[in-house]
Amino acid sequence: MRSEFAGGGGRATRAMRYASDMSSRRLAAADGALIQIVDADLADAARRSGEWLVCRPGCTQCCVGVFAINQLDAVRLQQGLAELELTDAARAGRIRLRARDSIQRLSVEFPGNAKTGVLDEGPEAEERFAEFANDEVCPVLDPETGLCELYDARPMTCRTFGPPVPTEGGLGVCELVFTARPTNRLLPARCSSTRTTWKRSC
Repeated sequence: MRSEFAGGGGRATRAMRYASDMSSRRLAAADGALIQIVDADLADAARRSGEWLVCRPGCTQCCVGVFAINQLDAVRLQQGLAELELTDAARAGRIRLRARDSIQRLSVEFPGNAKTGVLDEGPEAEERFAEFANDEVCPVLDPETGLCELYDARPMTCRTFGPPVPTEGGLGVCELVFTARPTNRLLPARCSSTRTTWKRSC
């Protein structure tokens, strides 16, 4: 009985591990597909925005101030850092050092669990987070070049910041964009289930 139970347990464990690996692969594939769609749509939005879009390498407006990320973002960043360690351990080490310094500065007043990075929930916690670390520079930003060192692995918020993006509160856009052409001259975005198109008034 004990031997059979152990064998059954081993099979069950292997089956669970296999299912978990399959789920991880499907999740990674789905995340990759979503990123392709988002990146393509934002590239189109950037093209349509033309000369009024100031997003350029070295512009770091979107790299200052903390924001919430999801678990897919976290996994993508971890994988990106692990890949960077294989190709440029020194750069990866500098990112880790900046991240540790940032955690040390922010952990005391972090509105959640500072060890896990999980935010508290509820209106009060949201209000605390809204006022939290708005001047903190992202540790992935290279202070010398002004470039993101994990650009291909960046969170979804980073990918959608800059060009006009529809949000619950209206049309979201970086405050540096369209300074010569007010956002009220932009026509509303039209969205479909697979693609998003953006139009500007002529």
